[in-house]
Amino acid sequence: MTITKIKKDHLRLIFDRLKDSYKLVGPRVENDVIVLTEMDFHDIPAGYKDLHGKGVYRLSGNKDSNTFSFSLGPDSFKRFLSPPVREIFAFKKSKKGISANVSSKEEKPTAFIGMRACDISALKLYDKVFLEGPVRDTGYDSLKRNSLIIAVNCLYPNGNCFCDSLGTGPEVRDGFDLAITEIQDSFLLETGSSKGSEILNGLTIEEVSDKEMDEKNSRTEDCKKTIKRHIKVNDLPWVIYRNPEHPRWTDVASRCLACGNCTQVCPTCFCNSSYDRLELSGISKKSREISGNKVRAWDSCFSKNFARVHGGNFRPSRRARYRHWMTHKLAYWIEQFGSPGCVGCGRCITWCPVGIDITEELEAIRK
Repeated sequence: MTITKIKKDHLRLIFDRLKDSYKLVGPRVENDVIVLTEMDFHDIPAGYKDLHGKGVYRLSGNKDSNTFSFSLGPDSFKRFLSPPVREIFAFKKSKKGISANVSSKEEKPTAFIGMRACDISALKLYDKVFLEGPVRDTGYDSLKRNSLIIAVNCLYPNGNCFCDSLGTGPEVRDGFDLAITEIQDSFLLETGSSKGSEILNGLTIEEVSDKEMDEKNSRTEDCKKTIKRHIKVNDLPWVIYRNPEHPRWTDVASRCLACGNCTQVCPTCFCNSSYDRLELSGISKKSREISGNKVRAWDSCFSKNFARVHGGNFRPSRRARYRHWMTHKLAYWIEQFGSPGCVGCGRCITWCPVGIDITEELEAIRK
């Protein structure tokens, strides 16, 4: 990896270079929320500040002098690499038999702009699920393989972040093509791949001084000091396994709405369901033809029907569903993949309507 710097007003040149070959996806303000969507340089919410609390999100105007003065919104990469609704294949049944075709669309590869360390850590966990399991997800594989990641070192954590406790942030260490660190009058650029190096070809880049490296390190340490929430991981997963009947599970279930917001905004939740969608225009009694497609859509373990199988439902209560979700994040993942399924982004705390805090719930069970 090499590290160089550019003047702040030269960042636009990187965007201009990328947009001919990539679909740019990054942060933009919509309806007073910073979302991830198709964007260009002028869409960056420069100077905006976001307030995060338990069930609280507020965005304030662009009064800060820094370009990347904001933290995370509800969106993450998973909406683009594993879309909320995706056609798996189209099928047709007729007198001649059954045929199935996998649809393919020629689209530009995606360049993810401004991805933070916690989301890059979540992306590695997604790879374990979709690429390293018994069945390789070819749709996810093609989208991920062709994508470009331009990361941003987080200097302004929100009030619900606890990435430092899990070693998933705030500093970006790997998994990127180009990483940006904002200092007073420049952007420091760290290349993490050959694609990242190619982006800088022909740009006016300068050497980084020791003073600027010290500023980068100092800003990272200041970020860590401002992180308010923490989580202990040294006794996981056993602290959860030892307490399946802890009264806290009943307590949190009395507050939980089972709305599934936490699973929708979580960058590592991957539960989905598949179903057949028939086309009314493709059903003919005379020819006995039926056509439609197989669709995969996001689902949630908080949904009552998600655990419904032949013979009944093995997680009928909110208590059982919340316990399963938290146990999966902080216990099952560790045994299966060697690390928790939580990256400390805090989205589940911010976007929970009743402000349930996973760090508080774990500590209550531990005590």
